[in-house]
Amino acid sequence: MSSTIAMRAVVLLFLLDAAFCGVNEFSWGGPDGIIDTVDPNTENVCLTDQASCGCCLMQQQIHRMKKFFNASLGALEAELAKSKAILNNVRASRSAFSVALTNQDRLKCFGPFRDDKLIAYEHIFINLGNGYDAATGVFTAPRSGVYNLALTVYSDAGSPGNTLAACAALLVNGQVVAGPSDKNMQDQEDSATIVLAVHLQAGDRVSVNLPIGCFLCDDSSHYNTFSGFLLYATD
Repeated sequence: MSSTIAMRAVVLLFLLDAAFCGVNEFSWGGPDGIIDTVDPNTENVCLTDQASCGCCLMQQQIHRMKKFFNASLGALEAELAKSKAILNNVRASRSAFSVALTNQDRLKCFGPFRDDKLIAYEHIFINLGNGYDAATGVFTAPRSGVYNLALTVYSDAGSPGNTLAACAALLVNGQVVAGPSDKNMQDQEDSATIVLAVHLQAGDRVSVNLPIGCFLCDDSSHYNTFSGFLLYATD
């Protein structure tokens, strides 16, 4: 509705300009392309020719209205561009993942191994932004910002008296930043959880390492989970 009114106003301006003066001296170049000047001879014309005076005054009013219209349109276009940029930034900032070790019906243990081994979590709850790679178990930060990371480990020793080793290490670019661990011979099963906020740069790689001697057990109840999401971007 507003665009129709604006178009009618523009048409009316041109019709008035043509009707009163026949020729329009002023370009439709926007606020920067139009200089708001008043003809110094207008006063003299008004003294000698009333018809020409009315034409000049009308032309000046049309000129001012055009400048106002162009300035308003330019401001609206600038605000629209700014809003689109903000929206695109919000869309680009959407990054979240949450995965579990497995989704099998029966309890399955991962490890222990003779060497440290990265854990590739198989079951994906959400992978918004596709930052998590299920084949490698690595999450790659799509952009710089503060991320919330959470890791829960769970293990089952199988029977009382066996050694329980529910442990893992959260890595950023191969460096350990945290390591939940529960090793003992008193519990048959137990779990540990860490939650932290870290500042990541675009391209940083976050993963979970299973140290030597540790093992994790999981099934469709999803006892072992690895999650993260972008709190806010810093670039």
